[in-house]
Amino acid sequence: MHHLGLSQMISDNEPIVAFTLIRYQQPSLRTLAYLGLDRWTMARTPGLRFWRLLGVSQGKAFDSHADLRRSAIFSVWHSYAALHQFEVQSALMKRAQRQAEEVWTVYMQPVRWHGVWEGQDPFREMMPASPPQPGPWVILTRATIRPSRVRAFLGAVPAVAEQLLEQPALLNSVGIGEAPLFYQATLSLWQSLPDVTAFAYGQQAHREVIRRTRQEGWYSEELFARFRPLAASGTWDGTNPLAQLMAPAS
Repeated sequence: MHHLGLSQMISDNEPIVAFTLIRYQQPSLRTLAYLGLDRWTMARTPGLRFWRLLGVSQGKAFDSHADLRRSAIFSVWHSYAALHQFEVQSALMKRAQRQAEEVWTVYMQPVRWHGVWEGQDPFREMMPASPPQPGPWVILTRATIRPSRVRAFLGAVPAVAEQLLEQPALLNSVGIGEAPLFYQATLSLWQSLPDVTAFAYGQQAHREVIRRTRQEGWYSEELFARFRPLAASGTWDGTNPLAQLMAPAS
C-alpha cells in the first residue's frame, strides 16, 4: 500500500527526495558499520538517482561528536514508485523497521537550490516545485570544509547552534555528515520561509559565519536547498514534527 496522503500529491512516475532518520535504542559501533555495509545495497537499488548514507551528530546542529544510536539516509529517486519499492522490499529498510526504536522519513520536492554535493547536482533533472503555502519548509545546508579551516569552523559552530535552538519557528533539526569534521550538513524543519530568512540573515552569529565563510574560504564546495515536504511518517524524538502542519504519510 502506498502512503496515504503522499500518493494523492505525487504520481508513481514523478521524481522525489526522501530523508530518513533512524534511531536505535543503544549506542553501538554497528551503527557505523551499517554505513559501510549498506553502501552495496544502495548502489544496487533500482531507480535511485543520488544517495548518501550519513552519520548523525549528537546535537541538533552539526558538531564533531557522533551519535552512535542514529544514522540517516538522504536519497533522490527517479520515481516515487522506485522509492516505495525500496521501502517495502530492501533488506536495509526491513532491518531498520525491525531493530530501530524510531524511524522517521520526510518525502519532499526541491523548490530552490544551488551548489553541488561531491561535484554533483543531486536535483539536476528535477523541476523546481511550487513553494508550500504558507509552510512548512525543509532546509538542507551541506559543505565540504577545507582542512585548514576546520578549527575556525568548529569555533563558530556553538554560537550558531545556540541561536538556532532558540528559534520558536524551528520544528526540529539534526546535524549529519559523511565523515568527521570535513563533510558536514544540517537538515532543519521550519514553520515558514520568513522564519528561515529571519534566522539566516537576522541573527548576528549566523550572519558572521556567512561573512567569514566567503571572506576566508572555509568551504571547497557547498549545497543549499529548500524543499517542500509532501508528507512524513514515523517519529523523531517521540513525535512527528510535521504532523500538525501537513497530511500524514501513513
